[in-house]
Amino acid sequence: QVQFVESGGGLVQPGGSLRLSCAASGFIFSADNMGWYRQPPGKSRELIALITPTGGSSYYLDSVKDRFTTISRDNAKNTVYLQMNNLQPDDTAVYYCNRPSSLGPWGQGTQITVSS
Repeated sequence: QVQFVESGGGLVQPGGSLRLSCAASGFIFSADNMGWYRQPPGKSRELIALITPTGGSSYYLDSVKDRFTTISRDNAKNTVYLQMNNLQPDDTAVYYCNRPSSLGPWGQGTQITVSS
């Protein structure tokens, strides 16, 4: 079955960086767009970054575009990454990956807390 396992979150000071990873299984990873989502405390989950199957194109939510370095993928490892720079307290959230074209079951996510 479709499954996503996110990792790489943690506690970071403002201005810090983190790299998230998501291992996917249960579908033909290389054939699908992949996305990173986040859910801040008390708010809805939102799509913040998307990458096309070959990695040739990517798209970002405007509010994160200037600060998040890149979404990338390794189709040989069925893994998608999100490099985040200049993290701010508003980035505190649980981060998830999924397949935007046909959402699968949500993983446990990875918590990012940005605080001094």
